Amino acid sequence: MRLDDVDGTPVDTTVVDAASVNRIVQQAAAIGQRLWIRPADSTAS
Repeated sequence: MRLDDVDGTPVDTTVVDAASVNRIVQQAAAIGQRLWIRPADSTAS
């Protein structure tokens, strides 16, 4: 979940596999973006 830079509210949600997490975190870190990473619900596909 990407968080708003000003107030930390959720901006968008993306469900990815574990292999993609590192790439997404590196991209966010490069531009100073904040993320909230949590396990997906078992019903998510």
